[in-house]
Amino acid sequence: MDRIRIIGGNKLEGTIPISGAKNAALPLMIAALLTEDTLILDNVPRLADVALLQRILGNHGVDIMSAGKRPGDTEYQGQTLHISAKTIIDTTAPYELVSKMRASFWVIAPLIARMHEAKVSLPGGCAIGTRPVDLLIMALEKLGAELTIDGGYVIARAPGGLKGATIDFPKVTVSGTHVALMAATLASGTTIIDNAACEPEIVDVADCLIKMGAKISGAGTPRITVEGVAKLHGARHTVLPDRIETGTYAMAVAMTGGDVQLSGARPELLQSALDVLAQAGATITVNNDGIRVARNGAGISPVTVTTAPFPGFPTDLQAQLMALMTRAKGTSHITETIFENRFMHVQELARFGSRIQLDGETATIDGVAKLRGAPVMATDLRASVSLVIAALAAEGETMVNRIYHLDRGFERLEEKLSACGAQIERISG
Repeated sequence: MDRIRIIGGNKLEGTIPISGAKNAALPLMIAALLTEDTLILDNVPRLADVALLQRILGNHGVDIMSAGKRPGDTEYQGQTLHISAKTIIDTTAPYELVSKMRASFWVIAPLIARMHEAKVSLPGGCAIGTRPVDLLIMALEKLGAELTIDGGYVIARAPGGLKGATIDFPKVTVSGTHVALMAATLASGTTIIDNAACEPEIVDVADCLIKMGAKISGAGTPRITVEGVAKLHGARHTVLPDRIETGTYAMAVAMTGGDVQLSGARPELLQSALDVLAQAGATITVNNDGIRVARNGAGISPVTVTTAPFPGFPTDLQAQLMALMTRAKGTSHITETIFENRFMHVQELARFGSRIQLDGETATIDGVAKLRGAPVMATDLRASVSLVIAALAAEGETMVNRIYHLDRGFERLEEKLSACGAQIERISG
């Protein structure tokens, strides 16, 4: 199993290109099931989760062609996928595939919308709490689907097709909003999604669906209206840049010092996180090529942050911020409101010599003067990269084990960091 070895203490200086957003690419790929025409997606990141979803879609009879490099392409430009779901040969998504990635459960929405039936295994994915699918099921039932759970599978039927309805989510849910949005595009009549998630990835998927012929208004606000259409057609869409990757590298720069251009980043996608970094002492400059992050010799200032749905501070950057705060001059407080169980990185960060106390959903971090390298183990996707951030500033050697979590969400992480002066390498086997 691969590991990453890091020798800490080097400042980061240079340019890091930001990849396409995993959290948009996955639902965009799934949306291809809604049409028999070809959907072309540009700037798709090369990630383990993307490759796994290609296998899952292939199981339904979807043909996916990855276009080769073009003249002038840089090595970090995302891939172009041509996705054709002309003939869906199987409406079952089996356990052995869905259990590896939670987002793959979302295929239930386009399958029942277009084929009027689906059999999808209950999902797996990161071990960060229950993250139940009850809200997704509720949304589909509102649209007229008949659902039963049998032997670990959700069996969905809509013999006469889905019908427009009002879906009022009791709490903000990104996955529920994605599912409701995709299913409603082919439902007869009007669907209103209330208390919808406002994340940029929702807007990106809605923009693509509109290009495919869907009639959607209000994406990016708490109320989305969808006028159902009889069928969707092909389109071409570019995946938006990954705001979580942007924030992760911005925190790595704040941790190590230095000066890095995050090429292709869009500041409006993570303004709350950039504001927190500025409070912590980083200098954030927006320019034509993205965002420049620098930290001079001054220390890291402590912050108090509570995670919240967009446009609040993202839960997917909580672990990275905690790593940064281990070196702050003072005491920081981070409250996690989105997922239970999302503090599993605390015991691994403690191996560097950090001082973190947990009280329910709040972590109190007393900054220390220095961290020491240690062998650590990744527990989930975002927690694993927090260990990399700590290691970049720690004295001596750190070995990060179980890095398959990193490969699920960060494209060429060690290459991007080493190009900016980090002493980091992948050890295979």
